[in-house]
Amino acid sequence: MDNKLIVTAAPHITSPDSTQKIMGRVCLALVPTLIASVIIFGFNSLILTAVTVAACVFFEWAYCKLMKREVPIEDLSAVVTGLLLAFNMPATLPWWMAIVGAFIAIVIIKQLFGGLGYNFANPAIVARIALAVGFGAKMSAYPMGGGVDALASATPLAVSSELGSANYVTLLLGTHGGVLGETCALTILIGGVYLIATKVISPVLPVTYLASVAVLSLCFGMDPIVQLLSGGLMLGAFFMATDYVTSPTTDKGKLIAGIFLGVVTMLIRKFGNMNEGVSFAILLMNLITPYIEVNTRQDKLGIVKKKKEAAAK
Repeated sequence: MDNKLIVTAAPHITSPDSTQKIMGRVCLALVPTLIASVIIFGFNSLILTAVTVAACVFFEWAYCKLMKREVPIEDLSAVVTGLLLAFNMPATLPWWMAIVGAFIAIVIIKQLFGGLGYNFANPAIVARIALAVGFGAKMSAYPMGGGVDALASATPLAVSSELGSANYVTLLLGTHGGVLGETCALTILIGGVYLIATKVISPVLPVTYLASVAVLSLCFGMDPIVQLLSGGLMLGAFFMATDYVTSPTTDKGKLIAGIFLGVVTMLIRKFGNMNEGVSFAILLMNLITPYIEVNTRQDKLGIVKKKKEAAAK
């Protein structure tokens, strides 16, 4: 029988979940979207994903070995980073560029800051932005559904003014140009619901984010359904903005972060030079998360606020 005696300092909170189990559920939630990307864009989607995941795991192993740290690859966090990074790439992206992105995500953003739990931003988001800046032409060479040899196609956000209700099914199923993880909104939604149902993530942040985008779309005279189902919004809302390390932990903080994400995303989509704003919105949210945490954290038990003390006197 395991010894249940806890001799560490409070709080004494235990859970059957581990980092490996949580990351494993995230991987499972991403499988439907991976299958959809293979169906839509061809077998190269699977190869690109495998290369990116393998590169992330290798860089984490190699860096930890080089620095004589404990190798944490069994926690599956590098696998999740590899999957999310691959889902932010078009199927036509050369493999060596994917490896560059994996290096940026794992070595520069994650390990140089201390490893899992110490990174200041979501590694996959930063790597995606770096690739978009450094290899803009390749990162925007979106294939149409039907394989990587099909003609390049603009994403729905680039031609959103031309879309109507007849294209909602196309947006939902993902048979259009885009990166691997922003096309089939249906499978991403299924994965997000699974994460909420298994309590891997809280629904507060993603629901607030999506609701803010919908409301602002109406205010800007844009089709809210097109805005919700297009681009990386679904993937960002359920899988990237909810990262444990770089997102607020309190419900109030999650609410504020969701509204902030929705406002920034729609401002970029409406007034910016680019069609998409999810990646930059999440990066900005990561940077202000410490300030959100400080201003929304729960008061310490037994501590009386100054205002209450003044009132008592």
